Amino acid sequence: MRSQVRWKLCWENELQLSDHIELAEFFRRTYGPTGAFNAKPFEGSRSWAGARPEFRAIAYDSSGIAAHMGILRRFIKIDGADLLVAELGLYGIRRDLEGLGISSSFRVVLPVLQELAVPFGFGTVRPALHKHVARLGRGGLLVVKSGIRVRSTLRDALLDKPPTRIDDALVVVLPVGRPITDWPAGEMIDRNGAEL
Repeated sequence: MRSQVRWKLCWENELQLSDHIELAEFFRRTYGPTGAFNAKPFEGSRSWAGARPEFRAIAYDSSGIAAHMGILRRFIKIDGADLLVAELGLYGIRRDLEGLGISSSFRVVLPVLQELAVPFGFGTVRPALHKHVARLGRGGLLVVKSGIRVRSTLRDALLDKPPTRIDDALVVVLPVGRPITDWPAGEMIDRNGAEL
């Protein structure tokens, strides 16, 4: 049985303080079970973890926030070559709705990505989410790539850590304005900023 959701598509500056408070609680509950450190960025009313999104897709049902996807246009480098993308991140589905088909309704962001005039949507996920993301790719919506390292700037400059980190994450590519065959080959993606 699928949950009935309604989507709110909005620019970051359209959110009110009450929206940020509700989103922060949603992220603490969504990411907290994967480790206390994952919920830490969302303390108080902070509704972003690293880079702040430009645009948000927020699904609501009768219990509140059901799902979320953040979008940020940026240039990344793939083996040194610049590429404009819409980074997709801050992805989450409320735990009681997992497996009910909510993730397929994320197609609601496709018209937004087309309006943003980007060639590709881009994101990264932990290898533990491979099966979940692969299900989304079955309809040809996106492609999951492995064996690519991704360098990101840390959210905070700390005296005891380097300013960047390199992850061996799964790379998710969503063709928007160009076909997937135009995605550049390469073994290193540089975000040149914090992960969304």
